[in-house]
Amino acid sequence: MDRLKGKIALITGGGSGIGRATCLLFAGEGATVVVADYVAEGGHETVQQIKANGGKATFVQADVSKSADVQNMIATTVQTCGRVDVLFNNAGIEGPSAKIANYKEDDWDRVIAIDLTSVYLGMKYVIPEMLKQGGGSIISTASVAGLVGFPGSGAYAAAKAGVINMTRMVALEYADKNIRVNCICPGIIDTPMVDRVVGGRLRERVVKAEPVGRLGRPEDIANAALFLASDDSSFATGAPFVIDGGYVAR
Repeated sequence: MDRLKGKIALITGGGSGIGRATCLLFAGEGATVVVADYVAEGGHETVQQIKANGGKATFVQADVSKSADVQNMIATTVQTCGRVDVLFNNAGIEGPSAKIANYKEDDWDRVIAIDLTSVYLGMKYVIPEMLKQGGGSIISTASVAGLVGFPGSGAYAAAKAGVINMTRMVALEYADKNIRVNCICPGIIDTPMVDRVVGGRLRERVVKAEPVGRLGRPEDIANAALFLASDDSSFATGAPFVIDGGYVAR
C-alpha cells in the first residue's frame, strides 16, 4: 500500500479494461488519479469506483489523437492537481483485420493516430511539465504485436512497434533529467477490445494456445504499470516490459 502516495497519475483510456484496472490500483496505492477517456460514461464510472473506495480521482474527456485535446488534458491535470508525476499512455484501438494490400487508408490513418501519434503527443506535452518539476515517469501501452508478426493487424502492429522504439529514443533523450520512459507489451488480455477480436469459438482456441493456460487479466498489466510508476523502478528506463504469459517465448 501507499507505493504511489502523494503522486499525481494521468491515465488515458481509463474508462475500461487495462486503463480502469490501473486507475483503481493506482488510487488504492495512494495516487490522485486523473482519468482520461474519449467515452465520458466509462470515465465517470471509473472515477465513481475510485471515490467509493476512498480514493481521489477526477475525469477529463479527451480524444488523444488530437493535439488540442492532449494539451488540454495535461493542462487540466496541472491546474487541478499541481503536477503530473506519472503519465500512462494507455488509450488505443485494435483496428480492422485485413491483409496489407486490402487495408483501407482511412483505417490505417485512424489506428496510427490513436495508437501511435497519441503517445507522441502525450510525451511532447507532458515532458515540459516534468522538466519543471524535476522528473516523472512515462509509461505507454505497446503490445507483443510490436515484437512479433501478427498477420492481418498491419496498422496496429506498426503502431505498437513504433511505441516500443519511441520509448527507447525518448528514454535516452531525457535519462539525465530524471524522466523515466518505459512501455508495457501485453499479450492477449481479457478486455472488451480483445473480446471483439477473439470472441466466440475462437476464444477457446486462443486460451488453449496460451502457455500459462489462460488469457491475461487487466490487473496483470496494472501491476506492471504500478512498478513502473513507483520509485521501485528508479533504474528502469527505455525498456519494453513483456507481460504475455509466455506468448513470445514459444
